Amino acid sequence: MNRTDVLETGTRSVAAGLRELASRHALLPLRLFLGVTFVYAGIDKLTDPAFLSASGDGSIGDLMRGVRDTSAIPAMVDLALNSPVGFAVALAIGEILVGLGALAGLLTRIAAVGGALIALSLWLTVSWAVTPYYYGNDLIYMMAWTPLILAGAPYLSLDSVIRSRLSRRTA
Repeated sequence: MNRTDVLETGTRSVAAGLRELASRHALLPLRLFLGVTFVYAGIDKLTDPAFLSASGDGSIGDLMRGVRDTSAIPAMVDLALNSPVGFAVALAIGEILVGLGALAGLLTRIAAVGGALIALSLWLTVSWAVTPYYYGNDLIYMMAWTPLILAGAPYLSLDSVIRSRLSRRTA
């Protein structure tokens, strides 16, 4: 084997290693984006006094009343309107918990299901009437959670640390 063959073999080996590393961590950018976005959305809701009101400009109550007749499931909106501030607080806390779970990679699949359900409920209510449908971001968020539901967070996550410790204990 000459020097050129050694360099080609080494280059292929490095490239294969980089491809393997990239594929192993392919979901990390999505996990970070969704985690940060959901934590931010939840905090934004909890710190906006106008949003946390039953009525008035920018309130959850006015928003829900405004989308009620155009939503896919008006009864779902009616349920939220029974206690709009309570619904807004529950939504915000849910978003924060889902986002923190995704960021830490803790109970990632459960957090991803929560994120997908939040996005689904918002799509069926708030952004249902958006046309064309692909302008509504809630559907996109719902689909973005799907890879994390399927794969979880196998690397760089608390889930992987817990799994590793459990497997060492049982071995």
